[in-house]
Amino acid sequence: MERTLIILKPDTVQRKLIGRIIQRFEDKGFKIVGMKMIWITKELAYKHYEAHINKPFFNSLLEFITSLPVVVMVLEGPEVVEQVRKMVGNTDCKKAEVGTIRFDFGLSIQNNLIHASESVQDAQREIKIFFRDDELFSYNEYKPLSTV
Repeated sequence: MERTLIILKPDTVQRKLIGRIIQRFEDKGFKIVGMKMIWITKELAYKHYEAHINKPFFNSLLEFITSLPVVVMVLEGPEVVEQVRKMVGNTDCKKAEVGTIRFDFGLSIQNNLIHASESVQDAQREIKIFFRDDELFSYNEYKPLSTV
């Protein structure tokens, strides 16, 4: 089973879309194995977005991601990284496919609601930035107890 990191960004929180987006992942059958609301610090943002440090949009990205709380979560499932990337859609919501999260709710390249790991390797690195091992759970699906 693969795992991937999801960040529901400040615009998701501000626009009250958290539940609607989480519902899509659960409807698809992915298991949430870790989730919390945090306020990303500049230090944490630098660590997460280190690949973008020298890019012209880095400062505005940093300002945006630290502006409000976010929801970070880890999803688990078969080929979850690739499937979630398809569900999320293109970074530019104007280029996202119909039915993707960014097409349905995104407003701009910056206000694109969500981060999803790009590869299994990225997911492994990113999960460690936001979650300790004891904050991730393995569990079987719920099965109701039989009544006697």
